[in-house]
Amino acid sequence: MSNQPNITTLAELKSSGYKSRSIKEELRQNLLHRMRSGKPVFSGILGYEDTVIPDVERAILSKHNMILLGLRGQAKTRMARQMVELLDEWMPIVAGSELNDDPLHPLSRFARDLVQEQGDKTPIAWVHRSERYTEKLATPDVSIADLIGDADPIKAATLKLPYSDDRVIHFGLIPRSHRSIFVINELPDLQARIQVALFNILQEGDIQIRGFKLRLPLDIQFVFTANPEDYTNRGSIVTPLKDRIDSQILTHYPKTLEIAQEITAQEAHIPEEQKSAITAHPLAYTLIEQIAFEARGSEYVDSKSGVSARLTISAFENLHSAAERRAIVTGETTTAVRVGDFWGVVPSITGKVELVYEGEQEGPFKVAQILIGKAIRTQFTNYFPDPESFKRSSSDSPYLKITEWFRKGNALDILSNLDNAAYEQALYSIPGLFDLVKKHQPKASTQDQIFLMEFALHGMAEFSLLSKYQLERGGTGFKDLFQSMFSMKPGKDEEEF
Repeated sequence: MSNQPNITTLAELKSSGYKSRSIKEELRQNLLHRMRSGKPVFSGILGYEDTVIPDVERAILSKHNMILLGLRGQAKTRMARQMVELLDEWMPIVAGSELNDDPLHPLSRFARDLVQEQGDKTPIAWVHRSERYTEKLATPDVSIADLIGDADPIKAATLKLPYSDDRVIHFGLIPRSHRSIFVINELPDLQARIQVALFNILQEGDIQIRGFKLRLPLDIQFVFTANPEDYTNRGSIVTPLKDRIDSQILTHYPKTLEIAQEITAQEAHIPEEQKSAITAHPLAYTLIEQIAFEARGSEYVDSKSGVSARLTISAFENLHSAAERRAIVTGETTTAVRVGDFWGVVPSITGKVELVYEGEQEGPFKVAQILIGKAIRTQFTNYFPDPESFKRSSSDSPYLKITEWFRKGNALDILSNLDNAAYEQALYSIPGLFDLVKKHQPKASTQDQIFLMEFALHGMAEFSLLSKYQLERGGTGFKDLFQSMFSMKPGKDEEEF
């Protein structure tokens, strides 16, 4: 934070050439300057370069109040907070003013009286742009007093004033955000009568508090956020208020896996000791994003509620922690992420998806398993031939040698806490598995080959070439599909997917 201007009186402020301007004009001019200089307007907001960001820029250039409309986890609040960077670094106010009064155009009774009394000697204070942002989450218990104000009996008693004197008013958040950015999150959750109270503030500049009708032309940049689900399920935006919000801007989830991966890598917090001890095949990170994409299209997940980017961020962090925990248990200092470690991301999924009725019947844990399986199936054909293009027993199937081994009664159990040597030995014991990876991913490193060998088994199970089951001791087992179908029940260590 740079030093504030060395101006302490109204006379010094006038002689400095300071000119008042509205916050919307301030945002507009600073946005123009930043755009012309080639500096990014919103940093760290990925995937919106050609959609949301241009809409927000147009709204600012038009001096519009705006609403950001989109599902959960679409960076709506983050964009609103970054608008603070478009404000002047320092703003002069009448010292002691609770409404950020402009010294050249005082608004409150206190500031007007002070300027009239002291004239050019009126003391000036400076407010940093970081303090010119107010955010309020709309909840059903928000009151008129919270947002606009109320008569304060304690102030009336202390100052010995009658209730007819406007100096007894205690102003709420909105008047105190004069010359600032004011954000109301989840606007539809605000009670209709509270929304009505915003009408005149947005357009006419009047406020009414306990019988006081004050002409307060507040200078505020309003930004609202809302979830489309709220429009239909929990509440609504009353029509006259909606009409007074100049620009409605639609946000969206990442449109490609690549952008989604960039967002997750940027937002996830991985401790340094994990970064140095854990390695991962790029496919592991792709699978994390694919899970979210599968969830957004799943019949078990409520599409109106959305699937937040927080799911993939949490899953990314849990995946590393699952590998780290395994390494600690086995006494190893380094390890690589395995497909089996995706059991560790299940808690990141179950708490972040809203299930429809069918999903509730399946249960959140089962739905999480299904989503992981679908992600593996979707990505499988990017690395290996599509199993559906071969008959099960076709002699030219690249999977025949592997399935024949399982058909002979063999099975493979990969426990969650196998050390690296035992894990590799188990995968190399399956005839044809290494050859499959070597043929179709010839450039993969030795470490990557091992990950892809396990991935191949999981993918084959998703395409019904193998049976996959959960081990009670923790881990995953594989065996022949037909043997699994004809057995009366899973073995004592097995729980079928």
